[in-house]
Amino acid sequence: MKWQWRHIAALLCLLLFPGVLVFWGVEAPPRENSLPANAVPGEEGGYPADSQQSPRDTLTPGPYPYIINEVNKCPEGKPAPFLVLLILTEADQVKTRNAIRQTWGNEGLAPGLGVIRLFLLGVKEGELGRLQQKTLESESLSHHDIVQQDFLDTFNNLTIKTLMGMNWVAMHCPRASYVMKTDSDVLVNTDYLIHKLLRPELKPKTNYITGYIIRGGRPIRAKGRTKYHMPRKEYPNKRYPGYCSGMGYVFSGDMAAKVYRASLSIPLLRFEDVYVGVCLDRLRIKPTPPPIKGLFNLRAVPYSDVKYNNMVAIHRVSPRQFLQYWPRMQSYKLSVASMPRVEQ
Repeated sequence: MKWQWRHIAALLCLLLFPGVLVFWGVEAPPRENSLPANAVPGEEGGYPADSQQSPRDTLTPGPYPYIINEVNKCPEGKPAPFLVLLILTEADQVKTRNAIRQTWGNEGLAPGLGVIRLFLLGVKEGELGRLQQKTLESESLSHHDIVQQDFLDTFNNLTIKTLMGMNWVAMHCPRASYVMKTDSDVLVNTDYLIHKLLRPELKPKTNYITGYIIRGGRPIRAKGRTKYHMPRKEYPNKRYPGYCSGMGYVFSGDMAAKVYRASLSIPLLRFEDVYVGVCLDRLRIKPTPPPIKGLFNLRAVPYSDVKYNNMVAIHRVSPRQFLQYWPRMQSYKLSVASMPRVEQ
């Protein structure tokens, strides 16, 4: 059959149809800035194609430049800190950061061991975001405990924020014995964490991570019901590997570089705790259960001197409660220490 002009015209329409749509202004719906805008499963680490990141250069900050950094927080000439606290927060949470500085995040809580506190942030858009940024930069000059990169600070970008913290430890504090990543609504019993869970008198562990461990978790496929929806195209497996809840987990200092390096060949996921679990699975490292059940508590716990002094992390605690509960915890601890011991 001979090709007629109408056949050629029809073929040209089919070939040019996508271009015609763009020409007419019909585009795909805009995406929320969750992970890099052009990150897709299968790309190297899910980072933008024009990123300078590569597996051979694993200890660079990644595709997002630092806006605020604390490169001298962990100087080489001084003893390595025993614990680095990485606290995920947002620009407007000034009261929360101040409450943490006065309570469980006080860097003087473990004299002779060294505790470093860092608040991790992205940026906010709009005029309000610019005003918050000025306040944040002033706060940074006063306290020197803020690390910020130029990515949008959203729920879906918590993975980027966590990787920023991992990379900071790997680049600027690689000799730290332990690191705790936690959220700003968690009360950390720093004394219990250091002296009863990690125990500085012992040789620091390696390949170690612990927290509230979730095993056999299934991705939520139903759309629109929850922010924890996981599209099949983003994560096709039926179950997540074992992972520690993002409310607070503790890991040995060597893990920061290992997890960050693993992330370079694993497409990003929107849930940072699941993503760290995927990286651990790639590394063939399994989370270690806490020695006592209930040390890391996902749910809000009514205050009790005994309970709070025998947990590592309590979720859903407000800044006001930090300031209220912390002195009571210290008073109870002193009263117990002063009680006479009963000889057996």
